[in-house]
Amino acid sequence: MKEYIINTPQLQSLQKRVGAVLAWAVCWTMWIYLLVPLATLISWVLGDRKMINEMRWFGGYKSLLELMQIYVVTLLVMVALWLCWIIYRALRSRVLIPSANNIVNDAELCAFYQVKNDELQQCRKVALITVYFDDHGHIVHLDPHIDR
Repeated sequence: MKEYIINTPQLQSLQKRVGAVLAWAVCWTMWIYLLVPLATLISWVLGDRKMINEMRWFGGYKSLLELMQIYVVTLLVMVALWLCWIIYRALRSRVLIPSANNIVNDAELCAFYQVKNDELQQCRKVALITVYFDDHGHIVHLDPHIDR
């Protein structure tokens, strides 16, 4: 099978890899933090003797209500942080979008993607194009499929 860009993680920068691992770890930590007390509550409600004794030891129903308040506050803080992140990214993306007044011509496109101008012109005339990449994600060759 061909190696496509989406299946080559070596093309990701170190910052993106670390960010992905950090997001993965935070999400799993949040799930465990929220699901362990839920499992304890379910086994207590179902009458597990060990959990009944544990709930008595930790203060019973009153302790559970105090714990639920902590969880609600934690969830609200996580939602607030998430919304702040979304707003920050939205504001940042507005600043980074270049204005539409800069019109790019064919020569600039060819220079940026390191493609020959005649290859680009051939590809504009056809409906199907195969693009070949090297191991670093750079365009190596454009292959226009001419309809017959």
